[in-house]
Amino acid sequence: MMEAVAMLRQLIGQLQVVLEHYGSPPPSAVPSNYFIQFEAQPQQQQQQQTLGCCFPNLESSSLQDSCYNIIMTAGKSENLKMLEPGKPPPAKKARKDRSRGKSAASSGNMEPHIWKEFPEDLFEAVIARLPIATFFRFRSVCRKWNLLLTSQSFSQQCAQVKQAQPWFYAITHENVNTGAMYDPSLKKWHHPACPALPTKLIVLPVASAGGLVCFLDIGHRNFYVCNPLTRSFKELPARSVKVWSRVAVGMTLDRKSGYKVVWVGSEGEYEVYDSTRDSWARPGPIPPSVKLPLALNFRSQAVSADGTVYFMRSEPEGVVTYDTERGVWGQWAIPWPGGRGRDYALAEAGGRVMLAGLVTRNAATCVCVWELQRMTVLWKEVDRMPNVWCLEFYGKHVRMTCLGNKGVLMLSLRARQMNRLVTYDMRTREWAKVPGCVVPRGRKRQWIACGTAFDPCLTARA
Repeated sequence: MMEAVAMLRQLIGQLQVVLEHYGSPPPSAVPSNYFIQFEAQPQQQQQQQTLGCCFPNLESSSLQDSCYNIIMTAGKSENLKMLEPGKPPPAKKARKDRSRGKSAASSGNMEPHIWKEFPEDLFEAVIARLPIATFFRFRSVCRKWNLLLTSQSFSQQCAQVKQAQPWFYAITHENVNTGAMYDPSLKKWHHPACPALPTKLIVLPVASAGGLVCFLDIGHRNFYVCNPLTRSFKELPARSVKVWSRVAVGMTLDRKSGYKVVWVGSEGEYEVYDSTRDSWARPGPIPPSVKLPLALNFRSQAVSADGTVYFMRSEPEGVVTYDTERGVWGQWAIPWPGGRGRDYALAEAGGRVMLAGLVTRNAATCVCVWELQRMTVLWKEVDRMPNVWCLEFYGKHVRMTCLGNKGVLMLSLRARQMNRLVTYDMRTREWAKVPGCVVPRGRKRQWIACGTAFDPCLTARA
C-alpha cells in the first residue's frame, strides 16, 4: 500500500511540472471526469493552498468508465477523499499570487513570541560555525551579538569547531603601518584596522600562535601581540636583556591556556616571555653542544610544533630547536636538499616540520617542498610546483620569500618585472595563485613586504 502511495505521489509531481510548463490542455481533449487533484490540508492559521493538475486518458481500454478525484491531504497520515465525478479542478493561481502567498506564510512563521524562546546555547553553537567573514557582518546587528566575543560559553562553542584554513597577515611596501589579511578559502583580501599598534614606529609580524600575531618594531626593541580579527592588543613588558642586533622570534601555545614568545640572537642571547606570568625570563644558557654563533637565517620564520620552536641556521646548515616546556636547546645538522642558497623557509603542517625552497637547474627554476624525516634526520621531497607554472621563471633570476608557513604556505616569487604570490596547502597538496592586494577604493596593486600565517580565532585574547 505504501509503495502504491509513493508511486502516486511521484506521478502527481511529474504531472504538475508538465502542466506548469505547457499549460492546461483544452477541455475538448480531456474528458471532464478524468482528473487528479493534490490539495494541502489547512494547518492552524495557514491559508489553504490547492495545487491542481490533470492528465489525459492514455489507456482508456484499461480504465473504468468513470474516474474520481482524489485529494491527498498533507500531514502525518494520508487521507483519501472521494469527490463527485466530473467536478473541474480549481482555477490555477497566477505566479505572483502564489509567491505572495508563500512569502506571507513564511513571514508568518517568524513570530517574535516563538523565536524569543530559542535556546541560547543552540544560538551560540550556530554562530560559532559561521565563516569568519560572515560572523563579523553579524556583529553589527545588535550589541548582544557583538558581545559574544567576550562570552565564556561562546568560547567553549568555538573550541569545539574544527579549525579553518589559516589566514595570512601581511605588510605592504606602500602601507607599512596598516596590514592586510588574506583568506585562502575565499581568495579574498581584507583590510582591517588595528589602532592599538604604534603609528610612529614600523612594526612587522614575526610569529604567530593560536590566533595571535606577534609584532616587533624595526628597531628590535619592543614586542606587541594582537588578534587581527578582534583587535585584542597587548604591549609586552620591556626585555631585561638589551640586544640591538637582529633576532629570530618564535611563538607557541602552552598547556596553561597561555602563550610563550621566544627570541634569540646570533651570539646565543635569548629570553622567553610567559603570558601567564606576564614577564620575560631566561631559564639558562645555551649548552656548549649548540655551536655559536648561531648564524640564523632571518629570511625564514621560526615554526612551532608540540611546544618546540624550530629556528633555521645557515652555518652549519640545519635547525636549532628549543623546547619551551622543558627549557632545553638542541640542534640538527641537516644539509639543504637543493644545494646551498638563501631561499629556504621552514614550515609546519600537522606537527610535521617541512621545508620549502627554490631549485635551479639549467636555467629552470622550480619550488620544491620537503618533509623532515625524524628517523633518518633527512629531508624527503614530497611535492613541487606544477611544471606549467615553473615555465614562467625559465631563464630568470628568481627570489623567494615565505609569507606564511602554518599548514598553508604563501610564497612571494620575484624576478625582474615579475611578482607572483602563490599558496600551497600542505594537507591537500594544492597550489593556487593569489589575487593582487588592492586597498579599498584603490586601483594600484600593493607589493607584499612581509607576513605571517595565523589561525583565525574569534576568542584568542592577547
